[in-house]
Amino acid sequence: MLSLTLPDQSTRQFAAPVTGLAVAESIGAGLARAALAIKINGQLRDLAAVIDQDCQIEIITAKSPDALALLRHDAAHIMAEAVQELFPGTQVTFGPVTPTGFYYDFARDIPFTDADLVTIEKRMHEIVERGIAIHREEWPRDQAIKYFAERGEKFKAEWIPQIPGHEAISIYRQGNWLDLCRGPHLPSTARLGHAFKLLKVSGAYWRGDAKNAQLQRITGTAFHTQAELDQWLFQQAEAEKRDHRKLGREMDLFHVQEEAAGQVFWHPKGWVVYRLLENLIRTRLGPAGYDEVKTPQLIDQSLFVASGHWDFYGDGMYKIDLDGGERRAGIKPMNCPGHVQIFRQGLKSYRDLPIRYAEFGACHRNEPSGALHGIMRVRAFTQDDAHIFCTEAQIFSECRDYIQLQLGVYRTLGFEQYQVKLALRPDVRAGSDAVWDRAEDGLRRALRDAGLAFEELPGEGAFYGPKIEFHLLDAIGRTWQCGTLQLDFVLPERLDASYIGEDGGRHRPVMLHRAILGSLERFVGIMIEHYAGKLPFWLAPLQVVVAPITNNFDDYGREVTAALRQAGLRAECDVRHEKINVKIRDHSLAKVPVILAVGAREAESRLVAMRRLGSEGQTILSLADVVNQLSVEGKMPIG
Repeated sequence: MLSLTLPDQSTRQFAAPVTGLAVAESIGAGLARAALAIKINGQLRDLAAVIDQDCQIEIITAKSPDALALLRHDAAHIMAEAVQELFPGTQVTFGPVTPTGFYYDFARDIPFTDADLVTIEKRMHEIVERGIAIHREEWPRDQAIKYFAERGEKFKAEWIPQIPGHEAISIYRQGNWLDLCRGPHLPSTARLGHAFKLLKVSGAYWRGDAKNAQLQRITGTAFHTQAELDQWLFQQAEAEKRDHRKLGREMDLFHVQEEAAGQVFWHPKGWVVYRLLENLIRTRLGPAGYDEVKTPQLIDQSLFVASGHWDFYGDGMYKIDLDGGERRAGIKPMNCPGHVQIFRQGLKSYRDLPIRYAEFGACHRNEPSGALHGIMRVRAFTQDDAHIFCTEAQIFSECRDYIQLQLGVYRTLGFEQYQVKLALRPDVRAGSDAVWDRAEDGLRRALRDAGLAFEELPGEGAFYGPKIEFHLLDAIGRTWQCGTLQLDFVLPERLDASYIGEDGGRHRPVMLHRAILGSLERFVGIMIEHYAGKLPFWLAPLQVVVAPITNNFDDYGREVTAALRQAGLRAECDVRHEKINVKIRDHSLAKVPVILAVGAREAESRLVAMRRLGSEGQTILSLADVVNQLSVEGKMPIG
């Protein structure tokens, strides 16, 4: 008698081995129609898989977290079948799922074109309509090698001998087409539906090695519904328009170049935005009880060994030799060891706690070159970092105050929606399980006390402690992980930080690592993309351009500009020998929020014609009124 345990802990008994589909049918006809696959003891399997022993089982439907990857895997196979039907002689290699879709790498002498993608996609729809059953087969290793070799599939024939001997040679067949694949797959091609799209053709190499044969990669995506696909395609188109690298060039904010890979050259306008964000955080530090500090960039290896970073994070650090190679040092990848050193200077009492050290700390991390992305992923960056040293009894009030501070900053910057996640202990970590139990429970209680819903992320914590993550939702629905709060019992112990308690004895402080924006470089990129370059007026690098209609009115234009600057606004006068329409077009492209046109009428009556970015009309105002109005709008938000 088989006993199968369902996710709600109810059980089903069967007298003989049974398929996943039969289990679904025993629960209900509706579930059987919706079923796509099963999980046996947490392992994803085909719906037709036979269950012959007691186990935990879950029926996978379109609502399950695993369903989208399953769908995309089928889309890859159906694409490969379509390619080989349309272009005989094309060899298939690998076709995995990706976080945003799928791809398959093909060996073909003639390059695929964009027109080919349209044809392939059409054939994919036809294959879906055929509703062909998908079956798994296990073949003898020699038979599989012979089969693929005889059909000219040299890549598959080459790969099979490298599959470990204890693994079955798994073949998936849909009609006359088949491929080597571990699976699992949907029951039939019809279950894929029609919400898929082929996106592009690019180059690749067999097994990712440039020394091997060059292949052609066709990339696509798939969703459960057409509405989901349309939303994703819209988001991708919007993301391309909002790309911070493109807008950074158009707005003359920054650039990056190979001679300083992973580092940012800030132009004057970009540096304005950077400093304004930095100053926004700085204005919140004093009222929140933080003291600002500064720690060294280059620190001896011994401190990083003691903190654990040398062993746990060494591959991500830049290391150099000192004193002719007698000593080694690291360029700091994070600020926490330095802040502990400041805490350890002088005797601290429980009456002194909490102590809050904040630093706009310049950090360097040895990121892989392939991971670098504009100013979003760099090797040199500044964190709006802080560390709070407190007693265990103060954890909850400190977490609460941090959350209030963080959410207040996000509201100021125009982010009203966010997700909260709790990252738990990783496999490789410092500290005992008992210490991690206390730390994780502390953050759970703090989040519940704040009334925040959160998702737990097993294995995603830092090596020294769990962390709360705030993921901001931007204007087009993407999420960005920014603020973090980490609860750490480990580092104070490793670096011998202590305070004198009320009992006169020495005690270890709790250390809270917190950041609000995270990397300032990355957050500038997020702001650019969130606002599509149209930054809030107080944050715009150039707030106002005064544009004389002809050069006859340059003197009045300069007078208007001087009045704006006197009021603290960032303003320039465009005295180029260009028509007014050209000036408006150029400054609109550069995302200048306000353009003030001045001509004969304006110069005579001390007026300006104000045009706001994105508006077709203009408003006639007196110079005094526009200065007063814009100077109020231009102030940094204070709460």
